[in-house]
Amino acid sequence: QSNRVKEFMNYQLMDVMKEYEPEFDQMLFYLPLAGSAFKKVYYDELLGRAVSKFVPADDLVVPYTATSLEDAEAVVHVIKMSENELRKKQISGFYQDIELTPGYNEETEVEKKERELEGIKKTRDEDIFTILEIHTDLDLEGFEDKDSTGEPTGIKLPYIVTLEMGSRQILSIRRNYQANDPQKLKIEYFVHFKFLPGLGFYGFGLIHMIGGLSRTATTALRQLLDAGTLSNLPAGFKQRGIRVRDEAQAIQPGEFRDVDAPGGSIKDAFMPLPFKEPSPTLLQLMGIVVQAGQRFAAIADMQVGDGNQQAAVGTTIALLERGSRVMSAIHKRLYVAMKCEFKLLAGVFKTYMPAEYPYDVVGGQRNIKQTDFDDKVDIIPVADPNIFSQSQRISLAQTELQLAMSNPQMHNLYEAFHAMYSAIGVKNIDKILPPPQQPQPMDPASENILAMSGKPFQAFKGQDHQAHITTHLNFMATNIARNNPIVMAALEKNIFEHISLMAQEQLEVEFREEIAKLMQLQQAMQQNPMLQQDPQIQQQMTSMSMSLESRKAKLIAEMTEEFKNEENKIMGEYNGDPIAKLKARELDLKAMDDSAKRDQAQEKINLDRSKQLMGQQQFDEKLDQNQELAELRADTSLTKQMMSQEAKMMNDMMKQTDVRILKGPKR
Repeated sequence: QSNRVKEFMNYQLMDVMKEYEPEFDQMLFYLPLAGSAFKKVYYDELLGRAVSKFVPADDLVVPYTATSLEDAEAVVHVIKMSENELRKKQISGFYQDIELTPGYNEETEVEKKERELEGIKKTRDEDIFTILEIHTDLDLEGFEDKDSTGEPTGIKLPYIVTLEMGSRQILSIRRNYQANDPQKLKIEYFVHFKFLPGLGFYGFGLIHMIGGLSRTATTALRQLLDAGTLSNLPAGFKQRGIRVRDEAQAIQPGEFRDVDAPGGSIKDAFMPLPFKEPSPTLLQLMGIVVQAGQRFAAIADMQVGDGNQQAAVGTTIALLERGSRVMSAIHKRLYVAMKCEFKLLAGVFKTYMPAEYPYDVVGGQRNIKQTDFDDKVDIIPVADPNIFSQSQRISLAQTELQLAMSNPQMHNLYEAFHAMYSAIGVKNIDKILPPPQQPQPMDPASENILAMSGKPFQAFKGQDHQAHITTHLNFMATNIARNNPIVMAALEKNIFEHISLMAQEQLEVEFREEIAKLMQLQQAMQQNPMLQQDPQIQQQMTSMSMSLESRKAKLIAEMTEEFKNEENKIMGEYNGDPIAKLKARELDLKAMDDSAKRDQAQEKINLDRSKQLMGQQQFDEKLDQNQELAELRADTSLTKQMMSQEAKMMNDMMKQTDVRILKGPKR
């Protein structure tokens, strides 16, 4: 169910709701400036689907005393709608079909400033209607709230009233609560995004927090520019009698203009005004103001990579947290708001979706059911509000991997590597890092192989536990298993798992009625929570559970004793027989010989691979060198053999001569 909801929500946001991403981007750009922005989630009758539109703070009006959208007695959404769009909604029956005349829409100061910043200019009046969509509580005659006796209670119920601002005519009045809701709670349509918490309903943005610094810096910059302009274009006074030809025209660079001086020096006839150069103090003050604004609006530059690579993990995490504290708080508020938005969007799907909705995606067709959007599934963003950048995500994943590698027995290395690959943005991680296979029921011989390979395996209910235990005991008696403590530990662990399952299965046979009764009591307590407070039922369940656990413990003790005796018998017979010891020694030698042969075969395979990787020319040269060396060795060996034979022959001849001399001639 959760996977179906996740896939359908992603499909709607990324493929169907084309306006979602641009509207969200515009809202995120607007949010730091204004401090508050809104999203409206509703079902559009014209589009026939759910939409999520950005609503500026200027277009949403709430009472002065409101602190949140939930407790606001009235919320007014100001909508600018064209004549054609309004007519479509009238024809579709969403609005009342009455004749309306577009009025004059005067721009506010904020709208004029926004148009100026955008660089656009309004050239003519458009036929735009101003629609007021009022979410409020009303006590309408004929639709009063009534108590159990049918008498009106006087309580106002949630309604949505839509009217045209120019003519004050009502276009629609709709119920704003579910018909089957006994509490008649209002349906929320708006989500409030805040940049920073404010003192009241609206949040604070950068304009509120550092707008004064911005104005101060702008004023200082203008004064510096004015001082530089005046110092570069001097003005002053001249003597009345001085006549300058063409004085109405500015003097061009390199031009000397005629001057009629009645007498005296021209230098004495002109006096420039004492304009000063731009003040260094004012420039320094502007720099201080700009730095103060940057320190507030920007994040501290975290030079984590420039520090000591052998620094403690806590130090690295502390640096990350210190630099990301402000941004993490902003992301947390966005995260909470997006959670509310997704919840409202799921409510729209639940209300307007058919019982079963098929849709096509890459890889095949999917189906979603209306009942999937129930209270069992909470829809939340997958992002972590405490992590705001890719570098921070990689640093944290690398720290986790280092901790896992320091003690792999206590950590799940697969999850640590998977988190690292996810942090660096690797696609198709399963192809690079195959997920660990879940243990499956198998025969005891296969389990022995897995034990020697160091791979996990476990016992399952319904297996022939006695056969598994006997096979493992016989294998544990072999010299290969006894010389490997890891294999012995894995096999003994599996044997105790089989003993526990054997005891549980025997217990279920002996106490079938008691176990069935205990399960009935547990189901009754889940259906009726009041039974959990009944002391008699609690005592009865405790007594039955203790009895079952006691019997199971006795069965495990008996089976463990049998296992111990059988193990001692097999191991004792094996250890006491000298022929068996010789046989074990022979097997060990054979195993060592097989291992050596495997190593030689592997080395030969590696050598062949190396030859294939070497270039043909290098291989031929090496082959020629080896051949020459082999021939040289053969010649040397042959020479040695010939010399040895000659020396032997000479030695034999001398021995024969000595014998003749010693014997002498016969007389």
